[in-house]
Amino acid sequence: MRHSATTIEKTERGLAATAAAFVMLTKPRIIELLLITTVPSMILAKGGMPNVWLVLVTVAGGTLAAGGANTFNMYIDRDIDRLMQRTQGRPLVTGAVSPRAALLFGFVLEIAAFALFVTCVNLISALLAVGACLFYVFVYSLWLKRTSKQNIVIGGAAGAAPALIGWAAVTGSLALSPVLLFAIIFFWTPPHFWALAIKYADDYEAASVPMLPVVVSTRSTAIQMFAYSVVVIVLSLWFHIVADTNFLYLTVALVGGLLFLWRTLGLLRRPHAAQAMKVFTFSIVYLGALFIAIAVDVLVFGVVS
Repeated sequence: MRHSATTIEKTERGLAATAAAFVMLTKPRIIELLLITTVPSMILAKGGMPNVWLVLVTVAGGTLAAGGANTFNMYIDRDIDRLMQRTQGRPLVTGAVSPRAALLFGFVLEIAAFALFVTCVNLISALLAVGACLFYVFVYSLWLKRTSKQNIVIGGAAGAAPALIGWAAVTGSLALSPVLLFAIIFFWTPPHFWALAIKYADDYEAASVPMLPVVVSTRSTAIQMFAYSVVVIVLSLWFHIVADTNFLYLTVALVGGLLFLWRTLGLLRRPHAAQAMKVFTFSIVYLGALFIAIAVDVLVFGVVS
């Protein structure tokens, strides 16, 4: 009996480890950030709290779509992930998941996402979700990542899509407000990601991935990060005018934007990895605060976009 119990326990641990490995393929931390931009966009589109069921299925569909895209990315990058210290613990490197199983898992997630959006939300949100996946896989992962120092600049469009998807899920259409939210995330992505790439520049160089900090100096990278941060602030203020938000959003946009700019300026003054990680950490706080402010502004003050 004891032997049987031990065997069962080992089997359960094995299944749990396998399940955890498949979850890791989806890059859950990245998905969390994407979802933070989806729900506020839905709230803005509705001018209040949308139907809870619609929010849940949109978030579920977005999670599946982003998870599928990230799984495909890990499948494509499995060769360079072996060369980078930061990614050597990923499931396809350790052998916890086979490449064939990962590829099949990615297709299952994307098909499920499309089906969920089409049946429970609408066609435009389904097309946007699948389009973002295709862009991330073919334009960023297969083409730009290994060939261009501007890879993340263009590839960031995929990560900005949830702002459009959230709006389309509620309205069945698009407008200037969600396009500006898309643009904010799009221009926020380079300084956010380059900050991380500065720390892991040696990894990217070892894998022959031409991230900007690999092909130019940290100072030159910081200059471009500063420029993109200025654009983000301008776009956030333009959004305030278009969406007619109140003082809460405007305060967060101004204060948060200036602090973001200050962080990138700090990197420009002291171009080293420790300073870059301060930019990276704050960039996440800034984007989250900006979108949470949108949601609170609408729910508390009744903004009509």
